[in-house]
Amino acid sequence: MGIKADSWIRRMAREKGMIEPFVENQVRDGVVSYGLSSYGYDIRVADEFKIFTNVFSAIVDPKKFDERSMIDFKGDVCVIPPNSFALARTIEYFRIPRSILTICVGKSTYARCGIIVNVTPFEPEWEGYVTLEISNTTPLPAKIYANEGIAQVLFFDGDDVCEVSYADRKGKYQKQQSILLPRL
Repeated sequence: MGIKADSWIRRMAREKGMIEPFVENQVRDGVVSYGLSSYGYDIRVADEFKIFTNVFSAIVDPKKFDERSMIDFKGDVCVIPPNSFALARTIEYFRIPRSILTICVGKSTYARCGIIVNVTPFEPEWEGYVTLEISNTTPLPAKIYANEGIAQVLFFDGDDVCEVSYADRKGKYQKQQSILLPRL
């Protein structure tokens, strides 16, 4: 399984709509960088957030998530409370080919501030906006800048196409259009 380079990513974005909108070059001037990189693509965070709050003393339960634990926020800068997290989504919409698996890692600019981005792999034939989990591991409030880079997606090509793709399984997060909370 090899990692895919920028020329392949560019071709798949143009011909197959793998990433929309697609930014051909790294944008860096005064922003946390985003766009095509050497062996991946730096994704942007949209201006829609769900910020975790515990005003109702809820228990975080992935099998029965209490939506009251999150407050909706829309804006250019999201402030995540100390030792808390927010959910967000990407600006980019992805269509992953059947032979590709991705891994997404947070950008070093945020990591160096104690901000961790967690995203599960985009499985073969998964499609949608990516839901991002952004954790503030510090004892201070942390700023997240909408419409700027947040994480890098790396594309891995399998030797063969998978037998059963995410689309074949009718995955519960297929074609998501917004920030989705946990589902069973």
